[in-house]
Amino acid sequence: MSNLKNFLFTSESVSEGHPDKVSDRISDMVVDTYLSNDPYARVACETLTTTNKVVLAGEVRGPEIKKDYLINKVRDCIKDIGYDQDGFTWKEATKIESHLHSQSADIAMGVDSSGNKDEGAGDQGIMFGYACNETDVLMPAPIHYSHKILRLMAEDRKSGKLENIEPDSKSQVTFEYIDGKPSKVKSVVISSQHSIDVNQDQVRELLRPYMMNSIPKNFMQDFDEKEFYVNPTGNFVIGGPDGDCGLTGRKIIVDTYGGAAPHGGGAFSGKDPTKVDRSAAYAARYIAKNVVASKIADKCLIQLAYAIGVSKPLSIYVNLFDNDLDKNKFVEEKIKENFDLSPRGIRELLGLNKPIYEKTASYGHFGREVEKNGAFSWENTDKTNIFSK
Repeated sequence: MSNLKNFLFTSESVSEGHPDKVSDRISDMVVDTYLSNDPYARVACETLTTTNKVVLAGEVRGPEIKKDYLINKVRDCIKDIGYDQDGFTWKEATKIESHLHSQSADIAMGVDSSGNKDEGAGDQGIMFGYACNETDVLMPAPIHYSHKILRLMAEDRKSGKLENIEPDSKSQVTFEYIDGKPSKVKSVVISSQHSIDVNQDQVRELLRPYMMNSIPKNFMQDFDEKEFYVNPTGNFVIGGPDGDCGLTGRKIIVDTYGGAAPHGGGAFSGKDPTKVDRSAAYAARYIAKNVVASKIADKCLIQLAYAIGVSKPLSIYVNLFDNDLDKNKFVEEKIKENFDLSPRGIRELLGLNKPIYEKTASYGHFGREVEKNGAFSWENTDKTNIFSK
């Protein structure tokens, strides 16, 4: 974010029924299926979704998993999201193809550990982690509340409490910042697929409570109803993969910080935890969150850089946004002393060799509740004492 003190800032989210998120969910289901059978399986799975078709492609190494079994699991994902429409359904009308094949031996050679060589990074790249004290989960306010709107809508849609609203939805929240802090909401956009039985005025009334229940009242004082936009283009009956093709990894800003912090460019979904695109971004968030939770800074940005086949990061960059060079240096030194940021070190630190990824595919990878099975372990704030001066 810029050094401006007073500004408007907007972030968007998309629901689990958005075509790209359907693809992310399926790819992460494949990762979980392989890790359930072998914690050290390797997976790089891309998914394409379109009208009545799903295509899986990519590389795997690990247990033999029957194609029919995976295809049935894909149908389970689609059913759970809520798709049973003419153009996209969990039933037989949707054709599912799997083109997963064995991982390249060249990649395996550079990444595997052998003898006295530690396991290397699965690819070169830069990964960012960020945290700020704008919300109790130490996430930027615009993305946090954008996610919450859609998450509550999905819960009520699936329970039957919210009728005539279909799975494909998007939200967007604009905050006014005063003196660098979120002060109030300026506008909210919700676009949602709906049944043919409701008009736009009815859709607006169905969705308005989700805006009001998601955003704290202190941010909604003086909110102008004219700045609440619902389905601005009009009708939204045809949606999901039938309305727009979906691909894995196309919603990386939705997955992270809503544009409030840089992104290294690599997507998360469909990748096993040896891929630093995923694991190092989780580690960077974990460290940044513990820095902010220790209360030595209001916000923290961390960058890690890796080279394929090399285990340790090539560089660690820290920015606390307060021009205190000594404190910045202190945090950098503490990271180097206390965290093993090799791919193996990260996996062991955060317990990443588990089937915990399908849940991450919608409503953001960060700012979530740590779960009993180890999912979202990177959201723990158990290392704050390292940074408390």
